[in-house]
Formats: sequence, structure tokens, C-alpha cells
Amino acid sequence: MGTQLNIKGEDAYRLAASLSELTGESLTAAVTRALQERLDHILSARAVVQREREALAEELLAIGRECAADLRQPFDHGDLYGDDGLPV
Repeated sequence: MGTQLNIKGEDAYRLAASLSELTGESLTAAVTRALQERLDHILSARAVVQREREALAEELLAIGRECAADLRQPFDHGDLYGDDGLPV
């Protein structure tokens, strides 16, 4: 016999039994497939978020490189302010 998982919840059992009946799968197969599909969905969503974060980071770095190219070297913070002391 394999490893066991005991779920003590009426709703969980009812849902698993309904899924099993509708699909014709055993209770174990229905629960395993449902868990795998949910896990795949969550991992896929996380991958999308990670790609979006990486794209944003690259975009911000590109903006930084573009701005840095316009700065005189050595950089003086005074270059950011006009004669009136306000940002230019």
C-alpha cells in the first residue's frame, strides 16, 4: 500500500466524490489530477509574474543607462538644480 492522505472534511470528500463520479476516475485519481492541475496553474502564474518582474527590471535598467549617458562625468549633484535652487 502506498502513502496515505486522510482528509477529514465533509466538503472535501463531497467535492472529490462528485469529481470522481463525473470523470469516471477513482477517488484517488480524481484528487491526484485535481491537485496536479491546480499546482500546474499556480506554477504557471508564478512564472508569468517572474517574467513580468524581469521585464520591468530590464526596462528600468535601460532607462537608467539612457539617463546615465546624458550625465557629465564626473557627476555633480549641482547639475540637477538651476541657479534658483529648483530642480531643472
